[in-house]
Amino acid sequence: MNKVAYLTVFAVLLFTACNKDESITPDNGIPVVQVESTYTILKDENIIYAEGLSHSMTSTSSFAIPLKFDVYYPDNNASNRPVFMFIHGGGFTGGTKTKPEIVDMANYYASRGWVFVSVDYRTTEELGTIQGMTQEELLTFYRGIAPQEWIENAFQGAQSLEQVKQATAMYLAQRDAKAALRWIVANSPTYNINTDFMTVGGASAGAITTIALGISNQEDFRDEITINDDPTLFTTNLNETYVVRSMVYFWGSNIKLDVYEAVYDLDQYDRYDTSDPELFMGHGTAEDLVTPYEEALELQGIYDSLGIHNELETLLLPNGAPAGHGAWNAVVDGKGLSELSFDFLVERQNLRVE
Repeated sequence: MNKVAYLTVFAVLLFTACNKDESITPDNGIPVVQVESTYTILKDENIIYAEGLSHSMTSTSSFAIPLKFDVYYPDNNASNRPVFMFIHGGGFTGGTKTKPEIVDMANYYASRGWVFVSVDYRTTEELGTIQGMTQEELLTFYRGIAPQEWIENAFQGAQSLEQVKQATAMYLAQRDAKAALRWIVANSPTYNINTDFMTVGGASAGAITTIALGISNQEDFRDEITINDDPTLFTTNLNETYVVRSMVYFWGSNIKLDVYEAVYDLDQYDRYDTSDPELFMGHGTAEDLVTPYEEALELQGIYDSLGIHNELETLLLPNGAPAGHGAWNAVVDGKGLSELSFDFLVERQNLRVE
């Protein structure tokens, strides 16, 4: 099956406190975090990190909309904080940065000293009505939103225009996530972020986007469209670069990178290399998983072949049954997802823990 067709079908399935402390002094530039919930949490909501082109249900030409995220951070005097940017799921057709489970994770991390950023991005909800359009009409309709070659490849295997729309949304979700990370770098002094300690994570479609963000080159999902076609690129901190130190993946896949390789005729190892971020994965083995456990095993095999540290935790439900898709209540040895990922990040980033 055409890889974009597989991805679009795959996406359809995804759809079905405490007082302020004294000043914290870093040790040799390494951030200090707390093992217990320690700080009162501050939250800046709906920060505009960029603009992006979109369509309404009735528009005939694209227009710019603001792209937003929420920032959770501790009420302390720390001048050296790690950051964790999280990308929600939703099959690239919806989802929200305020999903309760993500908010819970944000509070977990911010109360322990992290800056936690929960990102919204464009989905099919921002891609208008395309019923009855030909390929040429759609290429014009989505000019500046997704590359021509991406849409053409989607048409080769898609069984409906809605699947083409989802493939388009997969591309622009990646574009937005990269813009969000560049904003964090550009504005790191505002939140006292140490950009040497950047983590990106996500669940489901967000995990797919996480993998593609951490592994792809800086210019991928950025330079395929020119500023002439997409003037909103001016709002995306194009001069900034980033280094993702760790990735956190819940029930995801590397399928978006597979599609990118197919569209641009690249080899797998044109994307993966020994400098890629370390990886924590949480994935269940239930039969109803729309992102099979084998997806995690494939990523683990790639990482092992390159000698990059990775950990795969096989998730269980509290009653001991295999965890399925979206198992936010999953546990391993009595630890939930926040605690499991916390332990990984603290150990692998050599953070100071108090």
